[in-house]
Amino acid sequence: MAHKAAKQQASRNTAILKRTHLISLAITALFILLRLLLFRASCTQSTYLLYLLLSTPAFVIEFWFERAGRPVTAPSGELKRSGEDLEAKGLTEYMWDVLYWTWGCTATVAVFGDRAWWGYIIVPIYSIWLAWTTFGGMRKGLAGMAGGDVSEDVPNGSTSNRQKKQEKRGGQRLQYR
Repeated sequence: MAHKAAKQQASRNTAILKRTHLISLAITALFILLRLLLFRASCTQSTYLLYLLLSTPAFVIEFWFERAGRPVTAPSGELKRSGEDLEAKGLTEYMWDVLYWTWGCTATVAVFGDRAWWGYIIVPIYSIWLAWTTFGGMRKGLAGMAGGDVSEDVPNGSTSNRQKKQEKRGGQRLQYR
């Protein structure tokens, strides 16, 4: 079977995009119905402005997933492009996290009110933490390449039994780089 991996990728992407659009539609409908029908008294113009402002990242991410992940077929039915892998690690994974968190905040706001939008503050905090840990790990890795003294980072308990015995006998002490 020719291009089996591409066809599998295309079918996975199509299923993921369909599920994503349905969930987004359901959460948006839940928000509008609950705000208009049940909680009409507490619903103001700022409610809808906050919704539009804070749901924009989810809409943009969903649009990007649609453009990048949707398979393209020729008029003859032949697969031209299977689309980007929507289950990839890295930036795509982070965008899924933002999308899920936005959906959760929207559903929470629909039920509990506008104060639940404060939960969206987690997204920038998570971004800062993710950047800090990523660049911190890279910095440690690059420090070893620069020839800096990394022996302080290696704990004493990480030496093997053979190395300990050699050091006890007064043999050559090993240096770590």
